[in-house]
Amino acid sequence: MTTLFSKAWDEVLKPLIKRPNKFQVAALCYRKTDGGKDVLLITSRGTGRWILPKGWPMEGKSASEAAREEAWEEAGVTARTVARKPLGRFDYIKDRDEGLPTPCDTEVYPVEVADVSDDYPEAGERERRWMPAAQAAELVEEQGLKEILRQF
Repeated sequence: MTTLFSKAWDEVLKPLIKRPNKFQVAALCYRKTDGGKDVLLITSRGTGRWILPKGWPMEGKSASEAAREEAWEEAGVTARTVARKPLGRFDYIKDRDEGLPTPCDTEVYPVEVADVSDDYPEAGERERRWMPAAQAAELVEEQGLKEILRQF
């Protein structure tokens, strides 16, 4: 009898209750240095965790174009180039002011930085810091993002 309930839960009820993950895009902003590449991390506004600029898809823009826009809005980055294909994908739980935490699948697009401005939409709301990708991997919480940074 327990097997029947377990099977019903796994195959019928759980898929009906569980919401699908939301989709986000992230910008892995980088600059070339004599030692290789440095990446730019920012802090989240709510918890102050180290993250990449990221956000929701934007109507009329491709995922890579939306990542470029997030890089500008959240970090003041003007892009030299943005890859059309993602480096990878990671998942995390987004805490939302409106209620329940939201599971998200996030595609990461490399953004080569041309310039960084001090005057941008979220200036003063976040901290920015350049560092080697290996160091960034130690500061972020999401396991999948750690792996993307280590491979970068």
